[in-house]
Amino acid sequence: MSTAVLDRPTPAAARVEPPEAETVDVELVLDENYRFDVDFVQEGVARLRMDEPAPLGDGAGPNASRLLAAAVANCLSASLLFCLRKARVPVTGMRTSARATLARNEKGRLRVDTIAVTLRPDVEPGHESRVARCAGLYEDFCLVTQSIRGGIDVEAVVET
Repeated sequence: MSTAVLDRPTPAAARVEPPEAETVDVELVLDENYRFDVDFVQEGVARLRMDEPAPLGDGAGPNASRLLAAAVANCLSASLLFCLRKARVPVTGMRTSARATLARNEKGRLRVDTIAVTLRPDVEPGHESRVARCAGLYEDFCLVTQSIRGGIDVEAVVET
């Protein structure tokens, strides 16, 4: 005797609709050579100059690899800070460093291979268990890191 499993439509009341997608806009305008001015299309946010290092550009601003490393570091920092504050851990400062390693792929094209991030929150003594708990949770809430992790190895370490 065999049993067939039929796919039945999920009742409308039980269906969970995905939230509306959000968009983030940026606009780049070529200045000269490889130098671009970036408008984040966000009121009150200053424009950013990007440029490629020599020999392509003049190094008049960060290039895309540096901004990617900064985006990962910023997102991880904000996620850790949010968790620490939610856990009522007094944070008096934070210093984060990121190092992007560039390597050639099988076709010889240069790619961001790894981004290593070290987060150093300044916290008052006596909160070690709550800091450790946040250190185990915060990465999952970093939108940028989780979005790129499928293609780039992101290593994050919390040091106190």
